Amino acid sequence: MAWVGRAIARRNPSFAQWLPVAWGLSFFVMLWLLAGGFGLPSVRTGEWGGLLMTLFMALVSIVFAFPLALVLALGRQSKLPVVKGFAVTLIEIFRGAPLTVFLFIGDVMLPIFLPDAWNIDRILRAMVVLTLFCSVYTAETIRGGLQAIPRGQAEAANALGLNTPLTLGLIVLPQALKISIPALVGTFIQMIQETSLVAILGLFDLLGMSRSILSNPQFVGRYAEVYFFIGLIYWVFCYVMSLASRRLEKSLNTSY
Repeated sequence: MAWVGRAIARRNPSFAQWLPVAWGLSFFVMLWLLAGGFGLPSVRTGEWGGLLMTLFMALVSIVFAFPLALVLALGRQSKLPVVKGFAVTLIEIFRGAPLTVFLFIGDVMLPIFLPDAWNIDRILRAMVVLTLFCSVYTAETIRGGLQAIPRGQAEAANALGLNTPLTLGLIVLPQALKISIPALVGTFIQMIQETSLVAILGLFDLLGMSRSILSNPQFVGRYAEVYFFIGLIYWVFCYVMSLASRRLEKSLNTSY
């Protein structure tokens, strides 16, 4: 699909402006189809599994983690003690324990403290944990990019009459994000790989599906074939992200 979109965009440059919107809308179209659109049978989240669940959890976690990471990175550099304290506390809490601990907390302990009428979907709870976990590491990456920008940039913007939001949005953040592209992509690749940890909760993601396959008497002992194929799928998606990162760096001229 990516190559088809690029070929169309080359022939019709105006199409390239709407391509990101089309990709964003396709996500909601997919949810609508899973919910029973076009008269299709509704697919409950308990029936999701395999590659669909892995990609869905990774995509949602990355998309929602990035804006939250921006807020946390800016909050950690804030001069307001309350804002800075909240950002530092959240970052240090999620950086100080393994992801598996928070997945078990969200899956086992959280329902104990919630009212009986609240029945939060297990996949939704896992995605919230993955989003928060990804956001704190992404926030530290963005903060490193912010600290790499010379202070004279902001001072020059203030001398020109730009207020703080405009200085951040037009001067500081674009440069910081360009510097942080390699580390950001590394964090997102790690997040795709760490979605496999939801298998310990009994969710049938790509790795969890392999366990169900190996439990089939027809495939007993086929560990090498199954895990090699799953590893190849993960490698393809991670390599595509790495390739897209290098092309983005080249187009933005961020390599030295």
